[in-house]
Amino acid sequence: MKRTLLITLTAFMIATAQAAQEPEAVFSKTCAMCHNGQLPNAPKKGDIAAWKPRLAQGQEILLKNVVNGLSVMPPRGLCSDCSDEDLLATIGWMSR
Repeated sequence: MKRTLLITLTAFMIATAQAAQEPEAVFSKTCAMCHNGQLPNAPKKGDIAAWKPRLAQGQEILLKNVVNGLSVMPPRGLCSDCSDEDLLATIGWMSR
């Protein structure tokens, strides 16, 4: 019984720890302040021309830049509770 409970609890913790945030929610809470046009070098959400050269670098480079910070963008874009998957999903959502 204890083993079954432990396995169930562990599975639950793993499942909830990997829960993805909605890209729109991440954008609203951390990205919008710069990517809605307030900073001239931050590509605006939906500006396909501005995102094209960034997307051409590939997801690995984009993610690295967000995780480490780039220029005036702070590490992880100030989203300390975002997983790498959350960040990639938000980049994808912003670049459409």
